[in-house]
Amino acid sequence: MQPMTELEAETLRDYYGKFARLEASGTSPIYTAWAEGVAADDEVIALLLELPRPKRQANLLFAAARHLGAGEGTYTDLRAWLLRHWDDVRELMLARSTQTNEAGRCATLLPALARIPGPLALMEVGASAGLCLYPDRYSYRLTVTEAVGAEFAQSTTLDPADGPSAVVLDCELTNVSVPERLPEVAWRAGIDLNPLDITDVDQREWLTSLIWPEHEARRERLLAAASIAAADPPHLVRGDLLDTVESLLAEVPAGTQPVVFHSAVLAYVDAEARARFAALMQSRDDVVWISNEGASVLPETRAQLEVFEIEPDGRFVLSVDGRAVALTGPHGQSYTGLP
Repeated sequence: MQPMTELEAETLRDYYGKFARLEASGTSPIYTAWAEGVAADDEVIALLLELPRPKRQANLLFAAARHLGAGEGTYTDLRAWLLRHWDDVRELMLARSTQTNEAGRCATLLPALARIPGPLALMEVGASAGLCLYPDRYSYRLTVTEAVGAEFAQSTTLDPADGPSAVVLDCELTNVSVPERLPEVAWRAGIDLNPLDITDVDQREWLTSLIWPEHEARRERLLAAASIAAADPPHLVRGDLLDTVESLLAEVPAGTQPVVFHSAVLAYVDAEARARFAALMQSRDDVVWISNEGASVLPETRAQLEVFEIEPDGRFVLSVDGRAVALTGPHGQSYTGLP
């Protein structure tokens, strides 16, 4: 039997290899090369193994390096820089977390939110700075394909009631009815272990560092969404999802429909906590629960995909009240309805 350290090293190599193939490939040549490099680099793997498991993530490592001044060159360049600055990188990785606040994911939440009679009380678990709590304040440019493989496609635009937004979210919709309206949001709040203040320059710069190198449009969108949030800051509560969600639900105004949602969050808590949270959500008949997570994060989700014989290929799975309804692009770029 292999020593545990070698088993962990192999697991970490495999994780970085999969990150390169399934997440970064086709969307970030720089991160693809960097992740492939780390996967084959025993010295860097050894440094990462000194960190707690949740702090070994590729997004966290690469964002920390770029935040501290690493250039966006080859993996050879990154490796040399990391070895020179590892103490600073390690300190930042321990202090920060991957709180990517991708407003673009509102486009993949929109088909579900638009079907819920309002007014809505939105609560986001893992809210970061709360930029996904404003689906009613963004404009959407939707390219609609009527069926898988169909040649016919059309585009439609949805704007807030007071006119076009500075934030325009593009999304390709397949196998789903076109949303006809934006959700009516009466109340918005979020939970996070470390809520970020979007008006704080340092915290905003960290969010910017979390955006992948080639994704300039996402950086511009983040800053535009930050301006919207800063003008009407959300109610953000520091706390653990299991300890805080019910107390925050108790604050929901009467006459509103509570909606609890999360996107790319549950992967960062252990399997037991995920199961307890899912059980809690499914026990609340008064709450609409929207989950937008990796296919393997919740066992029930993976089981549903196996019934459909569908392979997500790096896409998230959007579920409503525990039922998988769509595959979604991780940054909100696509929505494919499931049978």
